[in-house]
Amino acid sequence: MKIDVLVAEIGSTTTVVNGFSGIHAGEPVFVGQGQAPTTVLDGDVRIGLQGAMEDLARNMGTEALEYEEMLATSSAAGGLKMTVHGLVYDMTAKAAKEAALGAGGIIHHITAGKLRRTDLQRIREIKPNLILLAGGVDYGERDTALHNAEMIRSMDLKIPVIYAGNCENQDEIRLIFDEESGTRLYVVENVYPKIDQLNVEPCRAVIQDAFEDHIVHAPGMEHVRELVSGPIVPTPGAVMECTKLLNQRIGNLIVFDVGGATTDLHSVTEDSDQIGRILISPEPKAKRTVEGDLGVYVNMHNILDLIGEEALKKDLPGLDLEKVLREYKAIPDTTEQIRFVERLTKEAVLRATERHAGQIRYVYGPSGRSTLAEGKDLTQVRYIVGTGGALTRLPGRVEILKEIARHNETGLLLFPGDHAEILIDNDYIMASLGVLSRKYPEAALRLLEKSLGITFPEIQEEKLEKPKYEQELEALAAEQHEKGHL
Repeated sequence: MKIDVLVAEIGSTTTVVNGFSGIHAGEPVFVGQGQAPTTVLDGDVRIGLQGAMEDLARNMGTEALEYEEMLATSSAAGGLKMTVHGLVYDMTAKAAKEAALGAGGIIHHITAGKLRRTDLQRIREIKPNLILLAGGVDYGERDTALHNAEMIRSMDLKIPVIYAGNCENQDEIRLIFDEESGTRLYVVENVYPKIDQLNVEPCRAVIQDAFEDHIVHAPGMEHVRELVSGPIVPTPGAVMECTKLLNQRIGNLIVFDVGGATTDLHSVTEDSDQIGRILISPEPKAKRTVEGDLGVYVNMHNILDLIGEEALKKDLPGLDLEKVLREYKAIPDTTEQIRFVERLTKEAVLRATERHAGQIRYVYGPSGRSTLAEGKDLTQVRYIVGTGGALTRLPGRVEILKEIARHNETGLLLFPGDHAEILIDNDYIMASLGVLSRKYPEAALRLLEKSLGITFPEIQEEKLEKPKYEQELEALAAEQHEKGHL
């Protein structure tokens, strides 16, 4: 079978390739998956990519793969490392952070206010792939962002910089990062143009473009670029793209991706009217959080510390913990290992949800107690989706996700009761479909239906409402016509 599109997911530890046919015929089919260890340490990621392609060929019963085009996502060599610098943490710095995370960035340092020497030293140590500068609402405070730009220019890092702050600074920012600086500068709309107004999507798009153009630096990745006919997208950003696409068809949802090193949550949901009225700061409709300490393999011991040895023994009676820890692999292959990793995954899901969700706060003042809401409102979530290795392969994956509603702590803005429907990305292809959707959105939707085991409701064509000024002009013309003036 000839493959229309091959999508490579080049991860930090594993490279996966997914094959799709029938893309051009309107009947897309997922034909198979192959995987192999990522070979960054061998000096060329193409070795792992070739191994994954050979594995796919074996799974398909053929000696060599034939495909028309290749797309790719990547989180190799640590993914898209970023530092973010704004004016006030709860305002512009937070908005910049949301833009970076939603695009698939891994944030290693956030600052608010003017950069200090210690901040510059931290940036040097991190060696980020990308620096995001924000600060000041449009036509507001200017000096902090300009000071930070000058400080970063003085470091002579030759690292791409995105400016997404006060629009009045744009020309001066361009002068600071001129051709002599050797820094590639991207200027984009302000992520926080007005008080309590977020504008993160333009910045997210530019971050992914910057990743595509400059950040694909893992050994051998420049040669992968020659093989790829479309964009190379950060893997978490691709999952977010797929989540937003899914939101357009089924509404408010949250996607869990539990991995060996991190646990990622992607939610695309509206605030309820009740919570929206008492929310103290805006939240993006599409939000991603990354819990870098919650991984079921690389960061396994962090989760064990959160559970506690006594609680673990109580939850898993009869488990030989020492033996499991001694023999534990990235992919569990015994009943005891599966029980163990299911408990780790459950803890990762519950802890990550608590950190992602907002909460109710009570403030006491002269007039008594006031009720406020802070953070992301998940009370309107109707679908909980599991993707990633753990939540697509473990036998107890559905029960793990059902535990979220049962675990709802008082004050958290979580979906109440058991009304949310559980969906599983059974083919483990959401990241691939995120990058595929950029060129073939309808095919991505059909493949998503099959992987999730659902049928999307048909979209009814809606008559677009004309802009208000056009309506006013037409009403005025009609009025003049009745009076005989036209």
